[in-house]
Amino acid sequence: MEQAGLEELELLREEVKRLRTMLSLCTPSLEALLKRRGFEIYRKAPGGDLLLPADGKFLEGWYEAMKHYSFRLFLRDVIKHQEGFTPESVTRYATAGVTGEYIRYLSETGILEEVDGHYRLKRVPPLKKKPGIKSFGTTLEWFTAQVLLHEFQAQAEWGVKLKKKSRLGRGIGGDYDVIAKVDGMLLYMEVKSSPPKQIYLNEIKAFLERAEGLAPDISIFFMDTELRMKDKIVPMFEEALPPSGPRPSRLYKEIFSIGDGMFIINAKGSVAMNMERVLGNYFSSHRPSPLRLKD
Repeated sequence: MEQAGLEELELLREEVKRLRTMLSLCTPSLEALLKRRGFEIYRKAPGGDLLLPADGKFLEGWYEAMKHYSFRLFLRDVIKHQEGFTPESVTRYATAGVTGEYIRYLSETGILEEVDGHYRLKRVPPLKKKPGIKSFGTTLEWFTAQVLLHEFQAQAEWGVKLKKKSRLGRGIGGDYDVIAKVDGMLLYMEVKSSPPKQIYLNEIKAFLERAEGLAPDISIFFMDTELRMKDKIVPMFEEALPPSGPRPSRLYKEIFSIGDGMFIINAKGSVAMNMERVLGNYFSSHRPSPLRLKD
């Protein structure tokens, strides 16, 4: 009976995916949603700082690996020590055994090469002085866009630069980490790879200004951390928000909502699951009232 229930659940999930795909085809494109707001994309998906296997056959496995928080933390350390490191220097967030598996995987996918007992990114020449990849941020933007694409059948773009197409645009354009069309709605996500201690008030204010200028249906401030949002991030939002406006309220554990359509989330549990809770909350609160039938 339990197996039958799991099979039925999987069928329902596949049906939801199919229906979302059909709905996506029947609703305006992401470009159209932006145009209605007076914006257009003039650059997206920058490849300079992107850490991905060069061979496309590894991309699906890479996406699955990126779902694991420990793997993302490991990649941060690899980028930090990209010109040369030993397994011991990147064993901070996982056991030595797991770190060894990660190193073997990165070697198999062509990300790493071993030289004189040390590992380094293949893309970094031995005599190059400057790091080949500045930070993990671009790769994290790619991953969050892939979550929206694969798990929610959204039309998603990452590393986006917008410019005003007409006087309709209330903002000034600029950088948007991830934008997506979800069931005909416009979603904007700010993606932070830094820990909370490295996030400052001006970054919160910049997110709020971009959200106000773009006017998305859903805006998400995402931090790739499992630390508490209530300790620093939520208080900074409370300081940055207008005194007379809505305040952050806890939706579920480390997920907070601000008024109608704005959310703060972290990576605790699962990035995809936290996005699902946000979308579920938004769509359930915006569904039409049920019809009252006559007796």
